[in-house]
Amino acid sequence: MAGRLLLLRACTATTLQLRSNVGARPLHRALATAKGVPTDEEQATGLERRALQALKLGKDPYSMLKPKEYAGTKEDPHIVPGIGTKRMVGCICEEDNTAIVWFWLHEGDAQRCPSCGSHYQLVHHELPH
Repeated sequence: MAGRLLLLRACTATTLQLRSNVGARPLHRALATAKGVPTDEEQATGLERRALQALKLGKDPYSMLKPKEYAGTKEDPHIVPGIGTKRMVGCICEEDNTAIVWFWLHEGDAQRCPSCGSHYQLVHHELPH
């Protein structure tokens, strides 16, 4: 047993000497540079990059964010984005109501819900792609 330990110790010492004589470089990690780990903006490509750039400019290209809340009055109607001249809209008139009131909303001035009287306005919306 003692002989094996001495042999192992001698082999280890010889290996370490050979490595130091050859001038082996220490291991280099790719992310250990001055910049560090890349951010999402640096790594993103394609549609993800496009969405991140738009969000940076304050736009919501794919309707990912919660829509802004409006009062629903004639002066401040609920804005409904649409790509055509009319769109079907569903209004839940009361908070705990289980029925949805459906009606057509046409482009132009604000229109009222036939049941509760909330105002909605259709605004033309460009598709992001």
